[in-house]
Amino acid sequence: MGKQEDFVLRALEERDVRFVRLWFTDVLGFLKSVAVAPAELEGAFAEGIGFDGSAIEGFARVFEADMLAKPDPSTFQILPWRGEGPSTARMFCDIEMPDGSASYADPRNVLKRTLAKAGERGFSFYTHPEIEFYLFKNVPEAGEEPVPMDRSGYFDHTAQSMGSDFRREAITMLESMGISVEFSHHEAGPGQQEIDLRYADALTTADNIMTFRTVIREVALSQGIWASFMPKPFTTHPGSGMHTHVSLFEGDQNAFYEAGSEYQLSRTGRSFIAGVLQHAPEMSVVTNQWVNSYKRLMFGGEAPSYVCWGHNNRSAMVRVPMYKPLKGASTRIELRTIDAACNPYLAFAVVLAAGLKGVEEGYELPREAEDDVWSLTERERKSLGIEPLPKSLNEAIAIAEGSDLLAETLGEHVFDFFLRNKRAEWDEYRGQVSAFERDRMLPVL
Repeated sequence: MGKQEDFVLRALEERDVRFVRLWFTDVLGFLKSVAVAPAELEGAFAEGIGFDGSAIEGFARVFEADMLAKPDPSTFQILPWRGEGPSTARMFCDIEMPDGSASYADPRNVLKRTLAKAGERGFSFYTHPEIEFYLFKNVPEAGEEPVPMDRSGYFDHTAQSMGSDFRREAITMLESMGISVEFSHHEAGPGQQEIDLRYADALTTADNIMTFRTVIREVALSQGIWASFMPKPFTTHPGSGMHTHVSLFEGDQNAFYEAGSEYQLSRTGRSFIAGVLQHAPEMSVVTNQWVNSYKRLMFGGEAPSYVCWGHNNRSAMVRVPMYKPLKGASTRIELRTIDAACNPYLAFAVVLAAGLKGVEEGYELPREAEDDVWSLTERERKSLGIEPLPKSLNEAIAIAEGSDLLAETLGEHVFDFFLRNKRAEWDEYRGQVSAFERDRMLPVL
């Protein structure tokens, strides 16, 4: 048993931990949990905890149901919302088959596989998410519009603000779990908040996002309100995205940085952006996986609707932030499509795979979009070679079905299950009769 496992076993006694929750994520990005007694943990480190994989979305068919959840001791943390007295802790798990091989259906393993491919080329991949979400006064009933917790706007500071109290408690809880927060503020929509996590390697960030979503919901419930990461909960207010800053490093050197080049952006950085742009339409089904995601992308204020890049251009899908003198390590790109309701393991995996493809094959970066892309006419966009992102989940699925990049990155099982699930979601959605149709048609038809 290694040092990390020994540390965990000692911490169980010192912190009076009575329950350990083993966390893992299904293919759609929903958190799963099984609690074990501390006495079982030594065996769990050695052999894993068995469970029925066929009961988990996309994990296994009935005849291959047996799977093992193997806890990762480096992710051990006490859950602060479980109160005083005997503690509850959590660890993320890697999912294995009974023979000890990695499960083909584990999203965490999909990302680890892609990170390993980057590692073979000497790269490590870092991400920094800006996570937006809404706070509501109520848990909305079916057919009922939610009521925002406040009427504040972007960066507003208001006396006795519930939002700032909420953010303070949430950030305190996140940092007690080792998750560093960089910024927090009120966003543009009523009740809309943003909390930005610090840069970390992509696997740590994905784990942190899963923890973040849980912490935000727990803090909201403790205050008698409801938190939602739905991409576009309101017709007339901005959607919630997860703008993600990414960079590749070679050892201690930022592979995106080159002194003296345009925007201090290296050949590697330019080819990485080109890869992300070229494969953006096929990645959309993963980075924006819900029917509702496309309401944000098509009609969501500052959400991108077109495949393009720009320097400090917030209408572009990929933005190259302003260079800070003497801070070459901070050179990065910002991907503005991803929403906070994605599966972060799969989303980071496909973004990295697309960028690496651009680097490996030397993709050329297309012309920069200097104008406000939304204000251009369709003819102007076409003349500039700016293509649209998928306009619906249906369109995203159709594009993804022919994608070799997605099939290779996700693996055959995840690729097949994910697309079948998304197709079922679209079929169910398109059969629904909406309030818009009733309001528009019942009075006149």
